[in-house]
Amino acid sequence: MEVLQDKYYEFQKFWDWAVSISDPRVKDWPLMQSYTPTIALTILYIFSVIVGKRVMANRDPIKFKYTLFFYNLGLIILNFHISATLFISAYRAGYSLQCQSVKYSYDVNEYNIACALWWFYISKLVEMMDTIFFVLRKKNNQISFLHVYHHASMFPLWFIGVKWVAGGQSFFGAMINSFIHVLMYSYYGLSALGPHMQKYLWWKRYLTILQLLQFFIGMVYGFQSLYLGCDFPLWMQYTGLVYGVTIITLFFNFYIQAYIKKKPHAHAQKQSRSSAKGEVNGKSTENGSSSVNGSSVANGHMETKKDK
Repeated sequence: MEVLQDKYYEFQKFWDWAVSISDPRVKDWPLMQSYTPTIALTILYIFSVIVGKRVMANRDPIKFKYTLFFYNLGLIILNFHISATLFISAYRAGYSLQCQSVKYSYDVNEYNIACALWWFYISKLVEMMDTIFFVLRKKNNQISFLHVYHHASMFPLWFIGVKWVAGGQSFFGAMINSFIHVLMYSYYGLSALGPHMQKYLWWKRYLTILQLLQFFIGMVYGFQSLYLGCDFPLWMQYTGLVYGVTIITLFFNFYIQAYIKKKPHAHAQKQSRSSAKGEVNGKSTENGSSSVNGSSVANGHMETKKDK
């Protein structure tokens, strides 16, 4: 027991020191006073997914057609605001795409960047509802390890980002990611309206490619920062690179499974369905008429026509 108390005091001492060098501008912002709410909300998210799947096991799925549409619309607006604010404010502040230090300044542009990064952090909390909707709709095939890992890690990581580096080179990853999320939630918002929208959603594979591309761009951005010796906290640079490697590995594996290895299987399914339709005089059932033309990923979850 004494060992645990000693470890706790050591951690508390480290935390007090870390807080002393954190961004003074954000100390009184919601959820920024302590790490406890962020950790508690992340644990609650994971707990809700595990327990929710068991609770829904013997229940009918809940339909959220218009709820999902307005949920996605809200995230489109939020992410557009974040991306646009970061781009405009960074441009006006004369930010460099090579090296940009953090300026704990109340200059209007620097302050707007800090605010936008805080909203980006909050958006990661809101986006946890992606999984909760999957649970309630019994779309358990969408709740992959990649999906849960991504949601459960981004929120606490960006607590660190806002608490200590709400500016400088932090703007770049958040700006790119929020822009991609505008496209991503546009896709899911349209898809939520029903099967009749599928003919307008031919670009889902390219959405996955864009998500992979953003991670590679982020990695190049991080490596060049180390190479040039940029004036940005070294611990944050290494944290971003390690996390980037894990995400790229998982997303790349998903892409292989969804678009490369599944092609022969999808072709066989198509032939089987065509044969079945011939046997019933050209008529098909609702469950048998959906074809799997690949999948799209949004924060680690796959979507097919049938899933929507």
